[in-house]
Amino acid sequence: MDQKEKIRCSVCITAYNEEANIGKLLDAMIEQHLHEVEITEIVVVASACTDNTVPIVREFMAKDPRIKLIEQEKRLGKTAAINEFLKVAQEDICVLESGDTLPHESAVEHLVRMFKDPKVGMTGAHKVPVNTPDHLVSLFTYLRLQLEHELSLDIPRLGEMIAFRKVFDQIPPDVAMDEAFVEAIMVKRGMEVRYAPDAVVYNTGPTTIGDFVRQRRRNHAGHLYLKHKYGYKVSSLRKRKVAWIATKQVARAVWGVVQLIYVLGMLAVLEGWARFLGWYDFAIKKERHVVWDMAWSQKTDVASEKERAKEMVADADIIDPVASVTVASHKTQG
Repeated sequence: MDQKEKIRCSVCITAYNEEANIGKLLDAMIEQHLHEVEITEIVVVASACTDNTVPIVREFMAKDPRIKLIEQEKRLGKTAAINEFLKVAQEDICVLESGDTLPHESAVEHLVRMFKDPKVGMTGAHKVPVNTPDHLVSLFTYLRLQLEHELSLDIPRLGEMIAFRKVFDQIPPDVAMDEAFVEAIMVKRGMEVRYAPDAVVYNTGPTTIGDFVRQRRRNHAGHLYLKHKYGYKVSSLRKRKVAWIATKQVARAVWGVVQLIYVLGMLAVLEGWARFLGWYDFAIKKERHVVWDMAWSQKTDVASEKERAKEMVADADIIDPVASVTVASHKTQG
């Protein structure tokens, strides 16, 4: 490929009643930071939407000629929506994204530039939930996606946002797990399936136990059907590998607890020592500290420190709810 030639791609957004998110998603797609990649079209497939999804998309169509709309009168499922997109997609590289997600500003670049390698047939983004684990079900989602991330680093398990070479015309209508089927096709054709951990896509996980079970139930049923009819087993069905990664996650969580206990213990010791010295000053030395003995290390430019902390949070795309630490792991790599 010529050094100045960009990889052109068609983007598909599948949407069903996504008025709360579709505008932000289209904004994010329009504002993607692209260097080696070019988005030539953004096709929204609206499946029998009854809210303001379609009017919002039409507003964006007036602003950007790359945005196109396909309306389905009946809701026939995501696979049917993708097949409508495949009929009109102009480029050999296609990007699929769900309408209830939001891509990082460099997601498409990281996802698509991997196709410089002709052996690559499919790539997948790193899913990061944005609803904080402030209750049990959200914590389940965090832990599951962290486990999925660790699994994908070894054996790709792709979803929510993928890219692939358009080497097929449609997905069989009986297939519910579209990403897994695309993965199966690429493997069957001898192409590589790669995980792009820097291609971050944000989503929100279920917030009720019922929704969590409903989501996991339909996904597992879809994967079992794919294995039964088409003979392809996704990485999450490889029990030994999943068990090994889960064990590592448990060990990590235990180590996090040990570190937390150590830190709390040190805090208790330091607080106790400081209080003893304060009692000594008050009871023995009769020192009132009217003129403070300054803690000079806290004398700094507060605005600069605040901005630095803000940048650290912006760079952090993974929040570990067990260790309660933020890992800045998705800075753009050259």
